[in-house]
Amino acid sequence: MLSADIREARAEDVPALLPLMRELARFEDYLEDFAVDEAQLLARAFGPQPQCRIVVAEAAGRLLGYAVTLEIAFTYDLQPTLVLKELFVTPPARSIGIGERLLADVARFALARGAGRMKWDVLAGNGDAERFYQRLGGRPEGKWIAYGMNAEALAALADDPTPTPG
Repeated sequence: MLSADIREARAEDVPALLPLMRELARFEDYLEDFAVDEAQLLARAFGPQPQCRIVVAEAAGRLLGYAVTLEIAFTYDLQPTLVLKELFVTPPARSIGIGERLLADVARFALARGAGRMKWDVLAGNGDAERFYQRLGGRPEGKWIAYGMNAEALAALADDPTPTPG
């Protein structure tokens, strides 16, 4: 069995992280829109005011997976919510516990931050991911429906904030 170390990512991991992030973007079908480059990742994850936390799985000097989390400082109960933005393990390293170890590290971090919950999205149709998360105690939340607004819709709303009926 392959042994991997789980640790916080460092700035020097960025060149190895980007191909993994692109691989996830390809799988989730947004590679054409993927705009993260080394400078942006360094600034956003490792700059003076990091916007996310990244942990990696490393074995024999190679990154085998990563998890990106964001924190919503507080919500209705004054406890933070940890958002798992991305969890990815390279195909050859799947099914040997690396994803579970990455997620366990994220859970420990959430608890250390006093988080009352962790949330994430699963790509529709990704049954493997659903089974993985459910095996670890995750459950789909049917109470909420995910919504989004693209850049064009944001601009339209910002340009004309007049409420329309409906």
